[in-house]
Amino acid sequence: MAKTRTVYVCQNCGRTSPREMGRCPSCGEWNSMVEEVVESSVSPGQQAAGARSLPRRLSEIEGDPWERLPLPMEEFARVLGGGVVPGSLILIGGDPGIGKSTLLLQVTALMADYSGPVLYVSGEESARQIKMRAERLGITTENLYLVTETNLGAILAHVESLRPRVLVVDSIQTTYSDILESTSGSVSQIRHCAASFQQVAKDTGIAIFLVGHVTKEGSIAGPRVLEHIVDTVLYLEGDAFQAFRLLRSVKNRFGATSEVGVFEMRGDGMVEVKNPSEAFLAERMVNAPGSSIVVTMEGTRPLLAEVQALATLTSFANPRRTANGVDFNRLLLLTAVLTRRVGIRLSEQDVFVNVIGGLKIDEPAADLAIALAIASSVKDVPLPADLAVVGEVGLSGELRAVSQLPARLNEAAKLGFRRVLIPKTARRGGEPLPGGVEAIAVRSLNEAIDMVLG
Repeated sequence: MAKTRTVYVCQNCGRTSPREMGRCPSCGEWNSMVEEVVESSVSPGQQAAGARSLPRRLSEIEGDPWERLPLPMEEFARVLGGGVVPGSLILIGGDPGIGKSTLLLQVTALMADYSGPVLYVSGEESARQIKMRAERLGITTENLYLVTETNLGAILAHVESLRPRVLVVDSIQTTYSDILESTSGSVSQIRHCAASFQQVAKDTGIAIFLVGHVTKEGSIAGPRVLEHIVDTVLYLEGDAFQAFRLLRSVKNRFGATSEVGVFEMRGDGMVEVKNPSEAFLAERMVNAPGSSIVVTMEGTRPLLAEVQALATLTSFANPRRTANGVDFNRLLLLTAVLTRRVGIRLSEQDVFVNVIGGLKIDEPAADLAIALAIASSVKDVPLPADLAVVGEVGLSGELRAVSQLPARLNEAAKLGFRRVLIPKTARRGGEPLPGGVEAIAVRSLNEAIDMVLG
């Protein structure tokens, strides 16, 4: 006999409470506790008594490598770790209109030709809308099946009859189950539907893609447990006014995290960018003050990006600091170091920093490039055109070593940069440098500015 009980669930963080509350005790959000009816058929003791799993020695378990489904789109395959693992559950999030459905329609069409039938379940668009998008993208495959459905039971029935190799659910927030009385998009519905798809993926070996909405803060809507249930979490990032889109992996049980795939949004869909560094530097103006080239790492991939800075006399009592593509607090730290340790007065200057191409750089290895770009703008002296920069800046003005230096130097050499400014401590390991690149080792930010700007 099924038992029901009433709980109050926070729509922001997923915290549950047995009584009604005006404010969530976990995240502090007001009016986010929503009443939901939870139904349970068996008690935890009955579940434990009926368990059929048996402990096994670790040495008895086979450790064969994962067999991946081929994915002809190299940038997407790179983010997943080399291909799609059968039975994996993949969650893709992103802002509205960023291109999630377009990218997934292209990927599933390619997989339908190489791996077998693919079922695309849409709960937000009609079949005619998706057909129009497919015609625009030039998709003509016969193994791609489409259904517009939001009921979980009906979706699982279609999966049982078709037995596809890949299933796409667009989106998980629109899917609901008749077992629960709450509306679609609620915390309990999202948790239940995601757990059901996880069970289907593990039992049948079907690779399942779930599309998730994002909140105004940029995180996937629904409880955090949704990201714990799935095997892989991908975010499609980009500026609505920029052509480039970045597919970033923030969780991957079958590959490296923080991997990035670069795409360009065009009229015929998402197009892979094979050499992102060259694309980001295509419109660079050499010998321009306030511009520096940083070699950053996105997962295991080195990328070259242009960091621009502009310092101008302020007309306000408090000078402004504007950061686009870099952490704002990091910019405040670097301006303080430039003022206190180097002697560059920025108390009367507005400072603007921008990373070209819509790229967001979070690692501290970009500190030196940001600081040199600001100093170049203040002194109105350009950095050498063939110079790339990498290094972390400490509060004392010292430069600290960065990881994966040989890979960064190799990428700089491929794009024609002949000199790379690096921290002096980075050469202690004695790692060989790629041919044709001169590594200029400096100990402090003051020494770096004197060397390249005079």
